[in-house]
Amino acid sequence: MKKTALVCGAGGFIGNHLVTRLVHEGFDVTGVDLVYPEYNKTDAHTFCIGDLRSQAACDALFINKHYDEVYQLAADMGGAGYIFTGVHDADIIHNSALINLNIIERCVQTGVGKVFFSSSACVYNLNNQLEPDNPRCDEASAIPAYPDSDYGWEKLFSERLYLAYNRNYDIPIAIARFHNIFGPRGAWNNGKEKAPAAICRKIAEPTDHIEIWGDGKQTRSFLYIDECLDGVRKLMDSDFMEPVNIGSDEMISIDDLAKMVMNIAGIEKEIKHIDGPLGVRGRSSDNELIYKKLGWKPALKLYDGMVILYKWVEQEIK
Repeated sequence: MKKTALVCGAGGFIGNHLVTRLVHEGFDVTGVDLVYPEYNKTDAHTFCIGDLRSQAACDALFINKHYDEVYQLAADMGGAGYIFTGVHDADIIHNSALINLNIIERCVQTGVGKVFFSSSACVYNLNNQLEPDNPRCDEASAIPAYPDSDYGWEKLFSERLYLAYNRNYDIPIAIARFHNIFGPRGAWNNGKEKAPAAICRKIAEPTDHIEIWGDGKQTRSFLYIDECLDGVRKLMDSDFMEPVNIGSDEMISIDDLAKMVMNIAGIEKEIKHIDGPLGVRGRSSDNELIYKKLGWKPALKLYDGMVILYKWVEQEIK
C-alpha cells in the first residue's frame, strides 16, 4: 500500500518540486495551496485549492483521511523586497502563524505519522550577522533571539509551536531552516523573487547595466532545489527532531554572484549600486550539525546550479 503525503504550499516553488519528488518515490500525494503552480502542472494525485488560514479548509483536508507524512511549507513570504520593507509585516505574521496553528492541531487530532515544518535562516540573531565574511549561523545561535525581520520572528515562534506539540502530544516532527533555496520554476519577476533569480533576470534583459541593492558586498549562500529536497527527505527518514540547517556553506557576495551570472551568460554589464532593503550583512549555512546527525552535505557547486537557473530564466523571458 502506498504511503500518503500532504504537501501544504504545493503551488509554491519548493512545494511544487517536493510534490514531484514524493510522487517519484511512490507516495500518494495530496497538494494544497491558494493557487496552482505557476510554471508547470502539478504532479500531485490530488490538488486542493484552499486557504489554510481557514479552519474549515483545513478540516476538509484531514477529515476521514490519514497521512503518513505532512509537509508544511505554506507561508506568506518572498525575497528581500517583500520581507524587509516593513509593509507586509502584519500579514506575514498573521497568515503564517494561523496556518501553522491550524495544521499542527489537525495533525495531532488525526494521528499523522510525521510532520515537517519549513523554517528559515531568518531566525538567526542579527548581531551574529553584521560582518559579511564572518557570520555565525549554527543552530544553537538562534537563542537568544533577535531575528532580522518579523518573518524570522514568526518562523522562530512556529518552531517553538512544533517542538511544544512534539513534547506534549508525542507527534514526530522535523524542522529545517532553509538557506536561500533556488532553481527553476520559482518567482523571478513578481516582486517576491530572491537574489539568484532576480540577478539572472537583470542580466538576461536587454539593458546596459544592472542594479544591486546596497554596496554589493553583503554575502549569502544559496542551495539548489534538488539538494534541498535530498536534505529534507533524509531528515524525514531520520529520528532527529531538533531544528537543523539545510543550506550551502559556499558563501558569495551579491556582486560576485552577479559577475558569476555574467560569466555564465557571456554578457558584460555595469553594476550600479542603489538604495534598497538589504537584510543582514552576512549569512551562510553552518552544516556541522546536519552532517554529524544525518551525514548530509550539498554536492552541487553554486556555479552549476546557476547555469541551470539562468537558462530557465532566459527561456521565460523569451
